Amino acid sequence: MKYLLISAAFAASMLAPSVATAQNLPPAIVAVVDLDKVSSTCNACKTAAATLQGQVNALKSREQSLSAPLQAEGKSIQTAIDALPKGTEPGAALQARIKAFDTKRQQGAQELSRQQTQIQRNQAYISQQIQTRLGPIYQQVMQRRGANLMVEVGSTLATGASLDVTADVLAALNAALPSVQTTAPAQAEPPASR
Repeated sequence: MKYLLISAAFAASMLAPSVATAQNLPPAIVAVVDLDKVSSTCNACKTAAATLQGQVNALKSREQSLSAPLQAEGKSIQTAIDALPKGTEPGAALQARIKAFDTKRQQGAQELSRQQTQIQRNQAYISQQIQTRLGPIYQQVMQRRGANLMVEVGSTLATGASLDVTADVLAALNAALPSVQTTAPAQAEPPASR
């Protein structure tokens, strides 16, 4: 029993210094930033968003230009199939039209898929460039404003206006990132299998 009491006293004495260390942390000095505002109003961000919107519009236009002739051809083929006597198989010419139609449809879908994937890659690349620049900017703004903690305004319940450093972050980002590349680099080709 005596051994147990001594062990407990020793363990308590070992914990005491770590509790005291935890109490020595400086008080939190918080800064708040509105990242949605920063990412939608920075100069490079607005230019990149306009470029991406142009790419999306071009994709929609291409989709419409591919679908109109395909719809017309599909209706024409269906009319020809409906005109066949019951139980009759399509002739060689109609089968060739059906096969050509399916090939065009698949090629169009692949083209649109590639363009959509490229737009997604471009968007991710733009975001990566912005995030890379923001990391050091956060530290600079925190140091300049005397903060030791920065949080995004969307993750707070309420804040005082004096804590908002959005304008500082935006100004620093505009200075550090006058433009961004809007086309992602080509993906590396997968190695050929042997």
